[in-house]
Amino acid sequence: MAEAEEWRPWEKLRELAAQPDPKPIADALEQLSEADQVIALGRLTAEERGAVLAALEPARAAELLETLPDVHAAEAVGELAPEAAAEIIGELWSDDRADLFGQLEADDVEAILRESPSATAEEVRSLLQYPPESAGGLMITEYVAVHEDASVAEVVAELRQNVERYADYVAQYVYAVSAAGALRGVLPLRELLLARSDRKVRELMIPKPISLPTSATLDEVFELFDRHAFLGIPVTGKDGRLAGIVLREDVDDARVDRAASDQMKSLGIVGGEELRSMPVWLRSSRRLSWLSVSILLNVISASMVPLFQDTLVAAIALAFFLPVVSGMSGNAGSQAIAVSLRELSLGLVRPLDLSYVLAKEASVGALNGLILGTLIGAVALLWKGSAMLGLVVGGALALNTILAVTLGGTIPLLLRRIGADPALASGPILTTVTDLCGFFFVLSFASLVLAHL
Repeated sequence: MAEAEEWRPWEKLRELAAQPDPKPIADALEQLSEADQVIALGRLTAEERGAVLAALEPARAAELLETLPDVHAAEAVGELAPEAAAEIIGELWSDDRADLFGQLEADDVEAILRESPSATAEEVRSLLQYPPESAGGLMITEYVAVHEDASVAEVVAELRQNVERYADYVAQYVYAVSAAGALRGVLPLRELLLARSDRKVRELMIPKPISLPTSATLDEVFELFDRHAFLGIPVTGKDGRLAGIVLREDVDDARVDRAASDQMKSLGIVGGEELRSMPVWLRSSRRLSWLSVSILLNVISASMVPLFQDTLVAAIALAFFLPVVSGMSGNAGSQAIAVSLRELSLGLVRPLDLSYVLAKEASVGALNGLILGTLIGAVALLWKGSAMLGLVVGGALALNTILAVTLGGTIPLLLRRIGADPALASGPILTTVTDLCGFFFVLSFASLVLAHL
């Protein structure tokens, strides 16, 4: 117990952040693992996080920012003086800079950019024009581009003269461009270094390489990387000019981020992210946005019950099976939703693949519905000794499961097709339909055979 109480690194950081001497903060951080640093900073206020960043060298502060959730990183930077923030952000990769600026208030962005080198400010403004979930929003601008008519000797000399600039680049490829900056070809760095010094880049390059437009969606990016084992793919603007490079490691990170966001949305967290360090009112509003709608949907579902009040009075055992039928069907449908969301994120299905998904899910729904219906029917028979009751609840569960599974598989595709968020809306729609239909199937079937129950 004493050991658990002793491990509170955020308390030490909080105490040090309130002191004028910044050196102990850097020393305290160095004693923590990266995971412990994230936990400790997550327990601090935004102002305290800013104080920790201000105490570090810009390069070290940038490294720390890259480990933090986007929300925490933006809050900390927002507490810094613009000139200090500009120094730290200048140490980040171009895509990380754009992501961070995208989280900041507009006034903070302009204040920091005014303190940044003009080239950096221009680059950031250029990247911010692209949606975050696009090739333009995902690309980096750190790449090696050379003129297609340059010789191998000239390119190698350029690399050696600017070794500090290129040291941290992911430079497996050299990109050949025209005088206007249009992408002409790609050349593996290995091929360049092994070629004769007098040969031209255009003689060695792979012409007309596979590329992405800046407007390509994440799904299109995922699909292209799934089809090709490239470490990076060039991104071009409308004029064909080389705009940046999308790296496989960033694509993999984007997949993880989307999956995490979809999971949160599917559980009713509007916005796709919630951290307990966020203000209570914000966390409450994000949850209530979904829960308040759920109240209305549940009321709609429950409104089916009074229509069959006489049936319920005559066969009170049905009241036990109503939530079982709707709940089991909802669970089966949720599984289908999860599979569709996963396949949409992987690019394995598209919104137009309704017939394919419907056929695949209908077969699973029919099989599972038959098995689940038989099981619940057997429970009704053993409990009440009524074969007719077993047929009513078993048939209702079987039919509702088929409906739930087919809807669960296709609703995400339909929502994506109309531009709605399938992760956020699929669950409430499915729950309402399965509850409503589950109650209706049980009570209407029971009404038909009421004399035999």
